[in-house]
Amino acid sequence: MKEITSDVETLFRRCYDAFNCRDLDGALALMHPDVTWQNGWEGGWVNGRDGVRSYWQRQWSVLDPRVEPRAIAWDDDGRVTISVHQEVRDLTGNILSDAMVTHVYELRDGLVWRMEIR
Repeated sequence: MKEITSDVETLFRRCYDAFNCRDLDGALALMHPDVTWQNGWEGGWVNGRDGVRSYWQRQWSVLDPRVEPRAIAWDDDGRVTISVHQEVRDLTGNILSDAMVTHVYELRDGLVWRMEIR
């Protein structure tokens, strides 16, 4: 297993920070135009930057999710795996979920091309 380089770690930290700050354009700029993103809230998948934008806007209109990467590594298949502390609140601040999850990413052209949740 190869070591995570600082540019890969920086890419993901920027993406998580942008998500938590609700900086859609900042997060989407780190994604490949043809990104495929797992919809962990409604189920299924969304495609392209516009698909991710629409999904997050729907989600943020009813939920307040926060994600904090704890560990970043390459898996044996060349994907980036990130252990994430995920806390989801309703819009009044009540905690709905507080758990560790794993996000698995594939990169293309130095950008996020695919993300799945395990």
